Amino acid sequence: MAKKDRTADAAREKDREKWMARFQVRLAMQPGVDRAVVLRAVKEVSTHGGGGGEDPRAVFGDPDDHAVQVAARLVPADRAARAKRRDAAVDTFDSVLKKARDIAGL
Repeated sequence: MAKKDRTADAAREKDREKWMARFQVRLAMQPGVDRAVVLRAVKEVSTHGGGGGEDPRAVFGDPDDHAVQVAARLVPADRAARAKRRDAAVDTFDSVLKKARDIAGL
């Protein structure tokens, strides 16, 4: 019986790690999110149940949705808007470069 419990505990721990990894990646992809925001969010998740043996999916839900919610709460709106504009400008520039390479045959 003890071996079965260890196997179940290992599976739960792996699920927690996968949830946390996906949450961190999705959070880092949100506009305006920097390292400090990610560290603060991870600390919040760890202290509010996700790191204490509970299933973070049961506590916080889907990691993608939670990342969007956390970013909206922790990132100032003006910083997020600046990041979105910068990302849009970079995407536009990349698109122009790609078209120029296609035309030039590079």
